[in-house]
Amino acid sequence: MAPARFKRAIKPKKRRLRAREAAKCRFCREKTDEIDYKDLAVLQKLVTSQGKHYPRKRSGNCAKHQRATRRALKRARFIGLMPFCGRS
Repeated sequence: MAPARFKRAIKPKKRRLRAREAAKCRFCREKTDEIDYKDLAVLQKLVTSQGKHYPRKRSGNCAKHQRATRRALKRARFIGLMPFCGRS
């Protein structure tokens, strides 16, 4: 027969539901109209160590600003400010 300590009922834990705000794009929060291809500090945060552009889910950008960062990144690479592969 099982000991008495195993017979008591286990109460399920109550989980609190919190209303969470939708995460906004960093450029939408700052109300940035145009993403500058010369701003390397911003562009390097959006690039992996291999030089690939982070996806929207990882970077947190909206579709509009993801396209704009892609364009700025391509311009910076073409001019020679950013490398095509790897970080400088």
